[in-house]
Amino acid sequence: MSVCYALPPVRGKLTHGAPLAPLVWFKSGGAAEWLFEPADAEDLASFLFALDPAVPVMGLGLGSNMIVRDGGVPGVVIRLGKTFATVEQIDATTLKCGGGASGILVSSRARDAGIGGVEFLRSIPGTVGGFVRMNGGAYGRETCDILVECDVILRSGERKTLPLADLAYTYRHSELPEGAIVVSAIFRGHPGDPVAIQAEMDRIAAAREESQPLRSKTGGSTFKNPQGHKAWQLVDEAGCRGLRKGDAQVSEKHTNFLLNVGEATSTDIEALGEEVRAKVKAKSGVELEWEIQRVGIVK
Repeated sequence: MSVCYALPPVRGKLTHGAPLAPLVWFKSGGAAEWLFEPADAEDLASFLFALDPAVPVMGLGLGSNMIVRDGGVPGVVIRLGKTFATVEQIDATTLKCGGGASGILVSSRARDAGIGGVEFLRSIPGTVGGFVRMNGGAYGRETCDILVECDVILRSGERKTLPLADLAYTYRHSELPEGAIVVSAIFRGHPGDPVAIQAEMDRIAAAREESQPLRSKTGGSTFKNPQGHKAWQLVDEAGCRGLRKGDAQVSEKHTNFLLNVGEATSTDIEALGEEVRAKVKAKSGVELEWEIQRVGIVK
């Protein structure tokens, strides 16, 4: 990847050729042409306003649901740091959460404030920005059930507040504008007892521990559940449990998870996913859709 454009001045941290593998759960993939960690929302807005509109921009959260291809990511990858990892109580049932706040942080703060209905975020290994973009969900709840509105910075650098209705949520999808970065979101739950909320969080954590390969290099849930089906069941019935391509493997514990069991490349992982899709299509006639984001250049 070659640099052929000027970058605006920043107050945050701008790194050329930053390796992304350490920042994603699969621990594979190439580098970002530029990695920008803004000092605050104003730093991000002024940077995007001044950046050549032809330069692609991508947000990166905890990297839990992402394959970064081996050729790396052109343009600018934006990662929100500690400045954006905030949770502030607005009233008895409402929280304002920074785009870089983790699901564990948000659910824990909600518990402390006696706000129920947010417990499911405990089980999603991501940040608020990712939840809002992907309508993240688990255990029967989705982001659209708790979101009131979100503050975003558009690719143009314009700051905008988008109410829930503007995001046109469907299953694991939103109409968030391309290149927009979520800097904060307002979530609303309901009054609850902190002890009961903690018990529900413990139940979710235990269920997740029992059913998912949490201590592996993985990207989380790989394929969306098709209408009327469970993705893991279709994968299992197609004979893919434990299937390998190099050091990439279909989890034996939960077949909708792909694993890097050694030094798998992103090419290995993505190719394994495509092989699984082909086997499921041949066996059941169902075409699985990727839930994991696949970004960057194929090497």
